[in-house]
Amino acid sequence: MHNKNSLSILSDLIAFDTTSSQSNFEMLEYIEKYLQQHGVSCQWVRDPLLPKANLYASIGPDDQRAIMLSGHTDTVPTTGQNWHYPTHQLSLKDNRAYGRGTTDMKGFIACVLAAVPKMCHADIKTPIALAFSYDEEIGCIGVRHLLDQLSAQPIKPLACIIGEPTSMKVAGSHKGKIAIKVTVKGKECHSGMAPLGVNAVNYAARLIVWLEQLAEKKRTQGPFDHDYEIPYSTVHTGTVEGGVALNIVPKIARFVFEIRNIAQEDSLQLVEQFEQYCQTLVDQMRIIDEQCDIQLETLTQYPGLASDHCDSQAAIQFVKQLAQEQESASINFGTEAGLFSKHLGIPSVVCGPGSMEQGHKPDEFITLDQLEHCDLFLSRLISALCEQDFTIAKKS
Repeated sequence: MHNKNSLSILSDLIAFDTTSSQSNFEMLEYIEKYLQQHGVSCQWVRDPLLPKANLYASIGPDDQRAIMLSGHTDTVPTTGQNWHYPTHQLSLKDNRAYGRGTTDMKGFIACVLAAVPKMCHADIKTPIALAFSYDEEIGCIGVRHLLDQLSAQPIKPLACIIGEPTSMKVAGSHKGKIAIKVTVKGKECHSGMAPLGVNAVNYAARLIVWLEQLAEKKRTQGPFDHDYEIPYSTVHTGTVEGGVALNIVPKIARFVFEIRNIAQEDSLQLVEQFEQYCQTLVDQMRIIDEQCDIQLETLTQYPGLASDHCDSQAAIQFVKQLAQEQESASINFGTEAGLFSKHLGIPSVVCGPGSMEQGHKPDEFITLDQLEHCDLFLSRLISALCEQDFTIAKKS
């Protein structure tokens, strides 16, 4: 088969609408066919309910621990965004490739696939594993099925490189996240008799104020990790709804908030403090009506990534050599790296082409220079894995 370069493959990948609300099967079928044409077999790890799947493949010796290259196939929606270029057709202008997913993160996947022929023909002693997931954008959901399967395998990966857009900077840590939906159930009545009801909107407002006070406490008192641009855990309320008419005391109010925590802080402890305050308000509400309640539903949760272990530091040093970067960084957005680290117990590093400054926006793009940078990064990786005595520690 004619070897395709990363830009050509990226053009193919952009044509697939893999918004998180859609199936990713067509894109996976394309990747599977491409890998098979280079003699690489792959495994689908399907969602039990939805037409979505992870794809896993391995190149090289099957009795050795692999370096895993990981990326998610899903993208965020383009609905309501004012694009000047086609959303699912690659457009080239001024050293930029435009299209949804170019930087987050089909650019990395394209570079990995373009490197597959070289991987297959090189005499690699340490295998390379490819892991392409789904539903990362809505809470790192899909990869968990793959992690369950990999956890049961006798040979775990040696390390994982997640190719999220970092402008090829090497990130060894990022914040964790928990998102919670709060439903306040009050007692409705005519607004002229408001003291006889329980105003769900008012109680929701008190909860939101409590969260804002917590956010201010984190900002001023920490704990702090100054490797981050925002060096503390953040608390943010994103959506609020409640009430049906001005002359009705609202029975229901809902809002969604999130906590993005640094590694030194446990988000669940903060949620526990919030739950205690919720119970205080429920006790007040039930003085008027025993049916009143405040209910919490966790929408998504994933751990942060820390780099304080010696194995993690060795992996970071190795990836820095591949990227030819002197410094490592911490990123403010979440990735699947924390899950790979926590569930598989392997050092995980985030490094990929493109910038999140362009991600999730109209006219998303990646520069051709970034694709070339990633191509060279992968070429160096392949060369390193051809060494007979390769270990991560040796490269630190």
